[in-house]
Amino acid sequence: MIIFLDRCNNTDSLAVTSPSRERAMSASTPLTKEIIQYLRDSMAQNLKFETPHVFVVFGASGDLAKKKIFPTLWWLFRDHLLPNNTMFVGYARSNMTIEQLRASFEKNCKVRDEEKSLFEEFIKKCSYIQGQYDKAAGFVALKTFIDEFQKVSNNQPVNRLYYLAVPPSVFEAISTQLAANNKDNGDSWTRLIIEKPFGYDLDSSTKLSKHLSSLFKEDQIYRIDHYLGKEMVQNLMVLRFGNRILGPSWNRDNIASVMISFKEDFGTMGRGGYFDKSGIIRDVMQNHLMQILTLVAMEKPASLKAEDIRDEKVKVLKAIRPIELKDIVVGQYVANPEMNDTDAKLGYLDDEGVPKDSVTPTYALGVFNVHNERWEGVPFFLRCGKALNERKAEVRIQFKEVNGDIYPPGDLKRSELVMRVQPNEAVYMKIMTKKPGMGFGVEETELDLTYNNRYKDVRLPDAYERLLLEVFMGSQINFVRTDELEYAWKIITPILKELEEKKVKPVQYKFGSRGPTEADELMKKHGFVFTGTYKWTAPFENKL
Repeated sequence: MIIFLDRCNNTDSLAVTSPSRERAMSASTPLTKEIIQYLRDSMAQNLKFETPHVFVVFGASGDLAKKKIFPTLWWLFRDHLLPNNTMFVGYARSNMTIEQLRASFEKNCKVRDEEKSLFEEFIKKCSYIQGQYDKAAGFVALKTFIDEFQKVSNNQPVNRLYYLAVPPSVFEAISTQLAANNKDNGDSWTRLIIEKPFGYDLDSSTKLSKHLSSLFKEDQIYRIDHYLGKEMVQNLMVLRFGNRILGPSWNRDNIASVMISFKEDFGTMGRGGYFDKSGIIRDVMQNHLMQILTLVAMEKPASLKAEDIRDEKVKVLKAIRPIELKDIVVGQYVANPEMNDTDAKLGYLDDEGVPKDSVTPTYALGVFNVHNERWEGVPFFLRCGKALNERKAEVRIQFKEVNGDIYPPGDLKRSELVMRVQPNEAVYMKIMTKKPGMGFGVEETELDLTYNNRYKDVRLPDAYERLLLEVFMGSQINFVRTDELEYAWKIITPILKELEEKKVKPVQYKFGSRGPTEADELMKKHGFVFTGTYKWTAPFENKL
């Protein structure tokens, strides 16, 4: 059973900042019977499919619930990957009917004609409860609902999952009421799913963590960063530790720099008022990019168990010192009247709700260093921004030049290993090869694994599907532990405070550009080489 809590206005609920268009389309396609059976067999080791379950999502009227959570629950239900006796309930302050709740997310579920009867079964499992976040009455009503559900389930104990897809300002109120009224009785389990941001800075994050730990155990808390559920991010460990060819070169002797990028080709799109409270550093760099950095830089864990992996990630974070102003470039996009895109006609300061004197960055490039034996001296560039020239997330490992180069100066370019997270998931290595012909001229090409080609007939669970299944299974491998969160904030908070206290004015860049030229100059200063001579193109299927 899944419960959804709502807020009375859009500013009270979380919004999806970057909807994944191609993944949403793929997720609307059912998984194959073979993959479903494989997943059910894998889950059966840690999950009893006949046990009754309650899944509670707070923030039902928000973008995240409408665009991601409800559709994901439907896809999992449709593919028979949820426990058989799972119910779906809504809980909100606003006066909403189940029909209104359904109308808010149905279009995003992309229900096919042959699935309509099954979708009606899904809706029959949805209920709605109206109540406050900080008052016991609504949570008592929720308890009554769960108790009744247990009675009609032959008095089997009910497992409870509570998804807090709401702003951090209401985390404490909700978790307090849940702990007082809605925990299990010791004969089942309770799991709390928390959506980022996990605090505003180190102090607020620490306060929230202490509050949660006073009510719930660490193994009950699932801090969800959906980027950790993406296929290519999860592939990082396999590429590193499953291939002998990469292991010996994964160090400061061979790697010149590491670039981790998150680029969006759209602006705040009317959500500037919400975004202005956080900015791109809190929204992306502190969580998504820092988590990917730990996976790139970590040592091999003792096992694939969650605690062993997270222990190694924490070691990386401990080895990173806070950066200084000289190590970061922040930017803010302005209108680009030369573009045909209507959104490009407005700059960030033109967005509704954004103060005209706002210095909140929509772009940031930071240069970080991991001070240990493997990585000392290798710059890690974390780059993220809105309203840029493309939508892309990737990890780019740039290797050093060949020693004793025998080719004409400038002919050889640095080799790069690129893991493209989105769109068009791929792994490719940019290498030098001989030009066809009689001479020994060289050119850049790639060794390429593009997922859409290699696995063109395979639809795998997307990030939210994967992560929600892991919560049901009790796996915390891809969720953020308390100390991970603490050390990530220790790295980022000092530069955030300095930027805000000094009111550092972001560098302006045009909508649709690569970002501030100052960022390119900073990367060049720290040794990143951008030749601009090669561009990877997603392969297409040859139907000849």
